[in-house]
Amino acid sequence: MAKSELPAYEQVKAFIKQRIGSGQWRPGDPVPSEAALMQQFGISRMTVNRALRELAGEGLVTRVQGSGTRVAQLHRISSKLTIRDIHEEVAERGHVHTARVLLAVREKAAAGLADSFGLRTGAVVFHSVLIHMENGVAIQYEDRYVNPAAAPAYLETDFTQTSPTLHLLRHAPLTEASYSIEACLPTLEEARELGIKRGEPCLAMMRRTVSGAHVASVARLVYPGTRYSFAGQFQA
Repeated sequence: MAKSELPAYEQVKAFIKQRIGSGQWRPGDPVPSEAALMQQFGISRMTVNRALRELAGEGLVTRVQGSGTRVAQLHRISSKLTIRDIHEEVAERGHVHTARVLLAVREKAAAGLADSFGLRTGAVVFHSVLIHMENGVAIQYEDRYVNPAAAPAYLETDFTQTSPTLHLLRHAPLTEASYSIEACLPTLEEARELGIKRGEPCLAMMRRTVSGAHVASVARLVYPGTRYSFAGQFQA
């Protein structure tokens, strides 16, 4: 295999995630055995075990003693914390949503980003950056990359009228999503565009969505901590 700067266990994880993200491996499909992965990557059983253990922790695979590892049946867990259009959220509060487009271009994906999409390094992706406002006050900095194969008309959209999220919900129906939320300080650009100080705490959501065989979108959504809160319910 080609050399990689990633740790060995991360290489195994990236390999498995790419196969799942591309749709090559479907829910319920078997993942290669530990022995097969050891031979393929030239690594120890302990390293393979770590990769599979972390993937199981992320909900991407299931491991059953005596039955091996399989791609997780993601539909078994449902959530009431749905991906919603921010325009709809703001309207429900009886307020006015507006958006300012900072960037909407084609770019070549660097290695890390390409990996997230299951694409080759240098493949073309769409990149948009927007500021979303509620009654004229900035509440979200949206930095999003989109796979052209999932939403080929993405850059033709007027994002001041149709949000990126709504365009993707219409044209790249969601079949899977993963996200993480953490406290952070804004970058210089994020602070400037949100109209806040560099030291003001924010909430950052990293979100990855899949539509059928394609990873559709990878986004970083930054919210000033004093202007936004997350709420929802989960059920199994």
